[in-house]
Amino acid sequence: MREKNKIHLDGDIIFGGLFPMHEKGQGPNVKCGTIKKEKGIQRLEAMLFAIDRINADETILPGITIGLHILDTCSSDTFALEQCMDFIKAQLNTIDMNDYVCDDGRTALQAPIKPVAGVIGAASSTVSIMVANILRLFKVRF
Repeated sequence: MREKNKIHLDGDIIFGGLFPMHEKGQGPNVKCGTIKKEKGIQRLEAMLFAIDRINADETILPGITIGLHILDTCSSDTFALEQCMDFIKAQLNTIDMNDYVCDDGRTALQAPIKPVAGVIGAASSTVSIMVANILRLFKVRF
């Protein structure tokens, strides 16, 4: 599944990635600017490559697949902080699906969000410190 500023690949264990794939946006309503090829996209590609290689080799983690939840910081500490909240949604999900019933009487279906086991990234110290402090509260390794 791909959304703006997000890549998600399901697996048994999910690792988060936080990379500056775009420059900081210019102006108050523009969060992301131009693409950062060297420091952002290359790091993203390195993580994708590593996970592909691990998942393709059954001798590394037999019977286990690694998934990804990668977010773009847009080279902004405040935007990165907003984005990292995506990593902790699974820990905050306390909806009892038995409270929701479809018109035909069946219980509503839910696609559970798997929690991230750890997060790789951010490129700058400022972003890393801010994000690590938030993720630490939810016992996510950074």
